[in-house]
Amino acid sequence: MTDLKQERAVRTRNLIMTAAAELFDEEGYEGSSVTRIVQRAGVTMGALYFHFSSKQDLAREVMNAQPYVIEPLLGSSGLQRLVDITLVWAHRLQTDPLLRAGVRLAVEQSRFGMRDSDSFEGWKDIMVGHLEVARAEGSLRAGVSPEEVAQFVVGACTGVQLYSQLATGRADLTERTCAMWRLLLPGIAAPDAATVVVDPHFGRPS
Repeated sequence: MTDLKQERAVRTRNLIMTAAAELFDEEGYEGSSVTRIVQRAGVTMGALYFHFSSKQDLAREVMNAQPYVIEPLLGSSGLQRLVDITLVWAHRLQTDPLLRAGVRLAVEQSRFGMRDSDSFEGWKDIMVGHLEVARAEGSLRAGVSPEEVAQFVVGACTGVQLYSQLATGRADLTERTCAMWRLLLPGIAAPDAATVVVDPHFGRPS
């Protein structure tokens, strides 16, 4: 019985997260009332407040959910993992409401009274871990700081997607992401490291 209740709770939480992400993506934070969220999710207001203390808390969870969409899809390591994360992100950001909402909320959060860098710091910490693996594998150039590279990549991806969104509605985001790596990799990859593949088709949903 306990397992059944837990499964139901997880399912309800996921329904709320999905509905909130869709609305945040479509209407932004201000245009997405909790009433509309529960109506789209098909749950009660009590269920929403059982899982989330407020609309801001729900928005924070959506912002921080991005890695859970992308990381399970990947099997690479080191520098290749970093490139693969950004390519899958670039492709799925064009269609996945959870990713799209997370990015929109993170960029626009000051409009609704939030100053929360956790979603950026979360990506940075994940990337530092993969860069430490790259260093252990000998594929990171001597003297390169994993912390500095991770901070740069998170910031660069944020700017690249904003520019792409304004210029083409993100239609060229993958190409811009590949260009970023073509410029960056020669400065961080060890000269004798295995070739890191920057494939614009990698991660494209089938």
